[in-house]
Amino acid sequence: MGWTVLIILVGAVLFAITIYNRLVAGRNRFKNAFAQIDVQLTRRHDLIPNLVETAKGYIKHERETLEAVINARNTAVTGLKAAAADPSNPEAMKKLAEAEQGLSGALGRLFALSEAYPDLKANQNMMQLSEELTTTENKVAFARQAYNDSVMDYNTLRESFPNNFFAGWFAFRPAELLEIEDQAKREVPKVSF
Repeated sequence: MGWTVLIILVGAVLFAITIYNRLVAGRNRFKNAFAQIDVQLTRRHDLIPNLVETAKGYIKHERETLEAVINARNTAVTGLKAAAADPSNPEAMKKLAEAEQGLSGALGRLFALSEAYPDLKANQNMMQLSEELTTTENKVAFARQAYNDSVMDYNTLRESFPNNFFAGWFAFRPAELLEIEDQAKREVPKVSF
C-alpha cells in the first residue's frame, strides 16, 4: 500500500513539473518572438529620421507633416520600449499597436505628400530609404505573425485542462496579440473600366 501511494505521489509531482515546464517554454517562445518584432521595429524607427531629413530639403513649407512623422516615431519608440520590457503586459501591447498605427498613418501622409514633389520622388536617397522601409515593413509583418502564432499556442496551452490550474497557481498571465490595423489593407479596391 505504501509503495502505491509513493508511486502515485511521484507520478503527480512529475506530471506537475511537466506542465509547469511546458508553460515556461510557451512563455519563452512568445517572448522570443516579440524580440524579433523589436529588432524589426527598431530598424524601422531608425530609418525614419533619415527619411525625414531627406524630405526636409524638398518640402520646407510642409513642416507640420514632417513634425507629425517625428512625433509619431517618438511615440512608437516609447511604446516599443514599454512592450519590450514586458511582452506579456496587455496594456503595453495595445499602446504599441496604437503607436505603430499612428506612425503608419503619418508615414502614409508623408509618402502621399512626396508624390506632389517630383524632385523628392526621384531623389536616390528617398527611393532607397522608401525601399528599405518597405522591406522592413514586410519583415515586421512576418515577425508579427510569428509572434501572434506563439501567443496563440501559449494561450491555448495555459487555458487547456489541467494546465489552467497550474497557470493560475503560478501566475502565468494570458499574452496579448499584437494587432496593428492598417486601414488601407481593409479598404476594398476600386476598379473602373
